[in-house]
Amino acid sequence: MTDPAAAAEPTVLVRARAGLGRLTLNRPRAINALDLGMVRLMHEALDAWEHDVDVDVVLLDGAGDRGLCAGGDVRGLAEQVTSGRADDAAVFFREEYALNARIAEYPKPFVAFADGITMGGGIGVAGHASIRVVTERSQLAMPETRIGFTPDVGGTWLLAHAPGRLGEYLGLTGAVMDASDAIYAGFADHFVPHENLDGFRDALETRADPSLSELVLLFDETPPRSKLEDARGWIDDAFAADTVPGIVERLRARSEPEAAATADLLGELSPTGLAVTLAAVRSARRLPGLRAALEQEYGLVMWFATTQPDLAEGIRAQVVDKDRDPHWSPATLADLAPDLAASALSFRPSIPLWG
Repeated sequence: MTDPAAAAEPTVLVRARAGLGRLTLNRPRAINALDLGMVRLMHEALDAWEHDVDVDVVLLDGAGDRGLCAGGDVRGLAEQVTSGRADDAAVFFREEYALNARIAEYPKPFVAFADGITMGGGIGVAGHASIRVVTERSQLAMPETRIGFTPDVGGTWLLAHAPGRLGEYLGLTGAVMDASDAIYAGFADHFVPHENLDGFRDALETRADPSLSELVLLFDETPPRSKLEDARGWIDDAFAADTVPGIVERLRARSEPEAAATADLLGELSPTGLAVTLAAVRSARRLPGLRAALEQEYGLVMWFATTQPDLAEGIRAQVVDKDRDPHWSPATLADLAPDLAASALSFRPSIPLWG
């Protein structure tokens, strides 16, 4: 039997106390996956707190013990795309991306606890915070190519500024980062053991002295060495190739078992998603800032939503039917049109992102 009180609980818990405005994503059964209502609740809270002299720090965390946020509501996205309601998807993307930019530009310190699973849309609300905290439980990723899609929510901006060719690697493979990897790749700033998060929250409320930066350092610990750092040799070599087929060829030429496994993985993913993602990350390196990257991503996601079958097919295979047997169109990298990525990057939605 459903508990009426639980059913009526808001999907984002919003409260302020002792100078701390706290946002808790509150859909734990869905690992706090974002929907439009949640995005709007966060916008409303940030608007209210921006000029509230009683709130000087904002904290974002997630309900439940599985993670901060598993991403966006991809089931809903697939239904919108397949039913011809891409305009509804566009509304969500515009408001979500505005939230991503708002968090990055917020005039008060914004602390995000990326504890547990933090992927896709979760990166959008945590990865642009001014203070990004990870724990030994953290699992961060931009896994969009796994569903025939491309990284968004400002993910290409973060990927573009990761060391070496890690951005291409993480974007194309959707590889999961632990805390050490996330800090090394530029997706997080501080490592705080999970058992110390409650103490950190309490300190944010009760602090008078030391300053916020000094307080963070009191809880910050040194994580283990990043596995990504140790893998830079084969990653940088292979993912510097001009094209996805070139990357696969270089991976096959490497002696590391991880390189061969990566080549096998790329062979299973959407050729369209891979080609567009490679172009998007490299294009983002030349953009002036996060807002420009979000605008580029908005054009790409709407290109996928309105012209490409792989998005709905990938969600079907990975999330809905869970048969893990997507049928991509086109099926191979060799079948891609030479100008596909350029065509995607030049797509302009009928309603602009920033308008």
